[in-house]
Amino acid sequence: MQHPSFTAAVLMQWTRLNDRWQSEKWEAVGVTGDEGAPPPPTLPGPVLLHQDHASARWLHPGYALTLYRDEAEGYYLNLSAPQPFVFVTWRLEDGMARPTSLTLSYNEAARMMDAGEQVDGVPMPEPWRASLAAFVALHYRPETKRNRARPPSFKGARRDEP
Repeated sequence: MQHPSFTAAVLMQWTRLNDRWQSEKWEAVGVTGDEGAPPPPTLPGPVLLHQDHASARWLHPGYALTLYRDEAEGYYLNLSAPQPFVFVTWRLEDGMARPTSLTLSYNEAARMMDAGEQVDGVPMPEPWRASLAAFVALHYRPETKRNRARPPSFKGARRDEP
């Protein structure tokens, strides 16, 4: 089965801090991409876009973001938020932040954070929202609420029951 996917580039920013506990900060600040473009076979290296004494911005191209049916609930939760996000998981390697994966699922991002990974949310590009909404409409079905049977020990515990 072919899974829908996006090709993306992640914009990471380094900022020098004037703080006695931490000298610098890395964060994902944006994601751009071409819907439907095939991902490159290998990830090209990051491209330095801007650098001065207080900050630097690096573009990390070539990431594939794939949609899976079993994550439809997480996509739905993301789309229903006031600001949908792309969640970027990254690691610090040799003094530079490098993205490791991207997801549009709230649930997957929460699992990554629970595992101790660094995850930043960046605003989702507008063109991706319509595609994700169509995917969610096709694959997400909310769980139906079922009334739970009360154990026999609770029978008669309500005032309105005889």
